Amino acid sequence: MPIDRELRINEQVRARKIRLIDEGGEQVGIVPLQQAINAAYEQDLDLVEVAPGADPPVCRIMDYGKYKYEQDKSRREARKRQKTMQVKEVKLRPSIEDHDFGVKKKNAERFLGDGNKVKVTIMFRGREIVHSRLGRQLLQRMHDELSDIATVEKRPNLEGHNMIMVLAPEDKKED
Repeated sequence: MPIDRELRINEQVRARKIRLIDEGGEQVGIVPLQQAINAAYEQDLDLVEVAPGADPPVCRIMDYGKYKYEQDKSRREARKRQKTMQVKEVKLRPSIEDHDFGVKKKNAERFLGDGNKVKVTIMFRGREIVHSRLGRQLLQRMHDELSDIATVEKRPNLEGHNMIMVLAPEDKKED
């Protein structure tokens, strides 16, 4: 979300001369500030500084309340359309049986199908950490079996007594 900066309106504008744009979007030209404020008040509208960094600053005659409402509405719409991606976790042990592996793989497929990332964790206990190659092989097997629907976002990495790999759903390219 962009930084919500308050625009200066009416008497808050500090420049002596401004570039004025009328309500219809037509450029009026460079005018003294007081003349622009009077023109806005005559139309029962506000003078809003839209480009304070320009030389001279650009001000527009508009209904400021309506403008803020439209901006808020468009931000809400953008937030609605935004897809949130979660990270789901699948935990395995180095001595997992084939059937249990299949169940975990199906869970990972379901998570990826829903558009979520999957964090695959191999948990080592005690001296199992010595056989970390077994964990790496297990993660490689998971990746191979899910390679058509997922890509590796984070390669297998040993963190303490856990080996972690992150899979992300593969973008569907339409032909």
